[in-house]
Amino acid sequence: MIWILQLLINAAVLLLAAKIMPSVKIKSFGTAVLVALVIGILNATIGEVFRFPLNLLTLWLLSFFVRLIVLAIMIKIADKFFAGFEVRSFTTAIILACIMAVAGSVVTYVLAPPAPTYSTPNQRNY
Repeated sequence: MIWILQLLINAAVLLLAAKIMPSVKIKSFGTAVLVALVIGILNATIGEVFRFPLNLLTLWLLSFFVRLIVLAIMIKIADKFFAGFEVRSFTTAIILACIMAVAGSVVTYVLAPPAPTYSTPNQRNY
């Protein structure tokens, strides 16, 4: 359920970015959903292959930036798959990756179940 919501929010982010940024073009909401799906699949497969050696190279100190760069690369790869989706520069792809990362973090924060609270043995719950 959360995965579908994340997909739809990423599609909405792509459409919003296309309205705001002149260097991003997207044909329709259907194209945006397909692009978000392809970006998610690419990020889960090829992205993992890219992230591991880059994180190893940086000793996992820059893993957040490595994730953004790899997501930007996946956006540029998805750009090649669809005629109705265009991202003109890698800088634009990085900005789009940042926006998608923030939106994903907000969705995860809002929909995540609250952390369980544990009481100590000496504490009484009345």
